[in-house]
Amino acid sequence: MTTKYWDAYEPDAKAPWNLLRVVHLHRRAAFAAPWDDLQRDVKAGPGAAVERLLKGESTAHTPADFALTAGVLTDAAASVGDLNRLKAAWFYRMLFGPDPVRERLALLWHDHFATGNAKVNNVGAMRRQSDLFRTHARDRFAVLLNAVVRDPALLEYLDAPANRRGHPNENLARELMELFTLGVGNYTEDDVKNAARCLTGWGVEENAFAERPERHDDGEKTVLGRTGKWTGTDLVNQLLRHPATATRLARKLVAAFFGESACPDDAVQELATGLRARDLDVSGAVGTVLRSRLFFAEANVRSRVAAPAEFVVGSARALGLFDPAPSTLAMADWSARMGQDLFDPPNVGGWLGGRAWINSRALIARANYAAALIEGPNAGRRDAYDPAAAAQSAGFGTARADVLTYHHRLLFGTDPGAEIGTRLARLDGRKLVIALLSAPEAQLG
Repeated sequence: MTTKYWDAYEPDAKAPWNLLRVVHLHRRAAFAAPWDDLQRDVKAGPGAAVERLLKGESTAHTPADFALTAGVLTDAAASVGDLNRLKAAWFYRMLFGPDPVRERLALLWHDHFATGNAKVNNVGAMRRQSDLFRTHARDRFAVLLNAVVRDPALLEYLDAPANRRGHPNENLARELMELFTLGVGNYTEDDVKNAARCLTGWGVEENAFAERPERHDDGEKTVLGRTGKWTGTDLVNQLLRHPATATRLARKLVAAFFGESACPDDAVQELATGLRARDLDVSGAVGTVLRSRLFFAEANVRSRVAAPAEFVVGSARALGLFDPAPSTLAMADWSARMGQDLFDPPNVGGWLGGRAWINSRALIARANYAAALIEGPNAGRRDAYDPAAAAQSAGFGTARADVLTYHHRLLFGTDPGAEIGTRLARLDGRKLVIALLSAPEAQLG
């Protein structure tokens, strides 16, 4: 796309390609990465580093039987209807998977099309919805939206089966316009009423989408100024063509990959223009963002509050805790304690995100998780983390100063400054690393 804001990033004296930006790339787009991956990407340069992430290439930390194990874990959770095991299976994918960007986007869609099992009460349906988000994570938004609005879990969550001719239920129509496509201010209450009529007859039979013609209102409806005997499919296609949908999608992607106020509104509009020109191609937009100078700008580094799931997975990935790995059941539980309980967002609007993730209770939970992860047993690891051995393995010494420098570079991409040196002066070993993971800087991705 022709850009003003989205020019490709080229390293220069003001914005060099260095460990700081490599850490930023991985923390923001892929949860985080261990030392070896960071060093590889420092040497490879931004082009190769970004393309590797976009392609979802396996790393040395991806088990050879990853796909098989991930499938077994998910199947087992669904077969016994155990939601906690389904959450654990997702954390397994985020921790070990070869394509963390895909998992990052799947989380984004889980938040965008928020559906809670507390109401759906069907672990199998939630599993299929999660698979849908993963399958279509980078697809054109039309493919994703058409799949999601026919997804049984979402339909049940928004009472779609109750929507029939003469007895309209507006829940699906309202959220489709307000949250999934246009956004508030781009439609009227009459549009919602008529959109609900378009969707009459959509429901669920035997855990699958069903369209019942006898329940459909086949009269004329006027939606967004156009009148016709519209069906649900006609409605979805009309919403996809509306310019506001591209703008809302651009805002969603920017919120995922930028900190608060780090991306000018003109840049959002420019990204939306590109999305419209490329048929709402999510993959293309994500590539534009991650290759851009704006993404690697100083103002966008360490400026976005990491969501609980990102913090939980990112801490383990950065420290290289793959063998033995923390219990993914425990990781899901810790994420819930911090405020992000997968498969059960607070409401159809999803999680508030941003600064709302940070409150006193959440910060205590994050510090407790850091301690559990480093000490071992409360995170499901039999062995404690050895900071000196980790530093030595990366080519550093084992003295306190070396351990601090290594972990500060690993987590933040920079050397420790005087302020943090003073703040952590009395700490050593595991307590030092716990303090780093609990520091305000570590809550920012």
